[in-house]
Order: sequence, then structure tokens, then C-alpha cells
Amino acid sequence: MKVRTRLTHCAVEAAMQVVTGKWKVHILWALSPRPRRFGELRRLLPGVSEKVLIDQLRELMTDEIVHRDSQPGPVPHVEYSLTARGAALNEALRPLGAWGREHL
Repeated sequence: MKVRTRLTHCAVEAAMQVVTGKWKVHILWALSPRPRRFGELRRLLPGVSEKVLIDQLRELMTDEIVHRDSQPGPVPHVEYSLTARGAALNEALRPLGAWGREHL
């Protein structure tokens, strides 16, 4: 997969561009403990439309943050999981979350 490239000279801006989107951080949180099927993600993220969830997952896959694993069969089985890059991003966001809890 090709990582989306954007012209930027600020490392923080580059990181923020990957997680910009109302649902991306929520998706990262939902995938942090284990891989999830699409329906599980929908249930864990009330309020997200199917189209928006699909679009956000596609962008995260393009940025190599999320991996889509498709198992063929009579009932297709698709799971989404964090890549190593996605897990590292989640860890990088942890202090930001701590800051947010402290300053709510």
C-alpha cells in the first residue's frame, strides 16, 4: 500500500494529518485491544454512518495504520486490525489522552 503523502515541514502536523477525521482516533481505540469485524466497529462507535466508517478505514489503510484481512468462504469474514505503525501511533496518542483527561 502507498502511504498518502502531504507536503509539510512540521512533524506534529504530519502526525495530525493521519488522525484528522472525527472517527479515526475512535477507530484506533476500538482496534487497540484486538482485531474487530466491521459490525463490531459499528456497534462500538455509535453515531458513525456506514459510509463514513468505510471511508475512514480506507484512509487508515492507505496510511498503513490499519490492516484489512479478508477470509473467503460461504460467509466472507473481514477483520480490521492495527498494523505495527498503527500500534505505535496509538502509543504516541496515549500521553495526549492523559493530557485531555487532566484538562477536561
